[in-house]
Amino acid sequence: MNTVLVFKTSVNKADEIQQLSPYLDQLIPPNGKWNFDLEDCDRILRVESGRSIVTSIMALMKSHNYTCDELE
Repeated sequence: MNTVLVFKTSVNKADEIQQLSPYLDQLIPPNGKWNFDLEDCDRILRVESGRSIVTSIMALMKSHNYTCDELE
């Protein structure tokens, strides 16, 4: 069963998502999904994953100089 994780990010543009895409694809298990909502004021990243990868996602985003905070 997949868990939905929601993060507030500092990603602003589609080309930034494109740059992150290969890294997120590699991090998220094959049965998982991810997407950004740049229309939302918090520039939401939603991740569906069968395992807990909160720390990994936050580290990935930080390594690419983006802020990323998990929302409850």
